[in-house]
Amino acid sequence: MKTFKLLMIIGFISFGLLSFTAIQDEWDVPAKYEKMTNPEDASKENISIGKTLYAKHCKSCHGKEGYGDGPKADEVDGNLGDFSTAEFQSQSDGEIFYKSYIGRKDMPNFEKKMSEEDAWLVVHYMRTLEE
Repeated sequence: MKTFKLLMIIGFISFGLLSFTAIQDEWDVPAKYEKMTNPEDASKENISIGKTLYAKHCKSCHGKEGYGDGPKADEVDGNLGDFSTAEFQSQSDGEIFYKSYIGRKDMPNFEKKMSEEDAWLVVHYMRTLEE
């Protein structure tokens, strides 16, 4: 009986920690970003530039295909996401821009590392990673 109670307590604690972690992984994207549309043209040239920028700034954590399996992925505490999923791709361009440019926690801020224009080009490239 003591073993059952101990297992129940461990189960509740584990559930609580997992629930807390899930809440921590949620992004609070300001409304102004949710409504933004990408001001850059989705031309082949811009997508190619976005791919180059992605390789330079994102691939080490997020992986070549955006699966969250880059060589530095194990060093990150949070969920790196999977850019190929319908869930990811259903976000507005502004939400993706905010998350990838402004960042939070383990996701670095790129405001001093690239221009807004370049960040929008990365968003265009990320759109090509869908399943």
